[in-house]
Amino acid sequence: MQQLLTQDRDWLEPWEATTPGLRTVVNARWMISSLRAQARRGTGYGFVILKDGLVVGQLNVANVQHGSVSSATIGYWIAKSTAGQNIMPTAVALAIDFLMDDVGLHRVEIDIRPENLPSLRVVEKLGLRQEGLKERFIHIDGAWRDHKIFAITAEEKTGSMLNRLANTRSE
Repeated sequence: MQQLLTQDRDWLEPWEATTPGLRTVVNARWMISSLRAQARRGTGYGFVILKDGLVVGQLNVANVQHGSVSSATIGYWIAKSTAGQNIMPTAVALAIDFLMDDVGLHRVEIDIRPENLPSLRVVEKLGLRQEGLKERFIHIDGAWRDHKIFAITAEEKTGSMLNRLANTRSE
């Protein structure tokens, strides 16, 4: 993962969250340790995405809340060499199915920069509902960036998201 994150720096950096005033080095070991701690607490999950046995991306589930909120937020990235191969819509579909069917959450949200057309295509393929805009929501690439909000609730998810994705491909 470290090698891929370093190799695809130019591809990923415009979309990655940053801390104002700090320039951090990509550290996959620290990131994995942090995600494992979140999973132990039940507040987040990290998944690597494989193609032919090789790491080609990552999907993270953050802000997992149970009880009256019962929701989580998904974020993801994919290697430049495998973008556009329907890998990410499949990974997101599987993650939503896991979060709603196995974890028992009611709502899943994905926040995307308006100019990130490939990520917007992912939620479009899955038929997620657009809810609005979070202005200056996340610090990315040196500035506070707006994000479009997409979501799905248990009431909107009829059957498997993976089946929904397969059906949109056959239309």
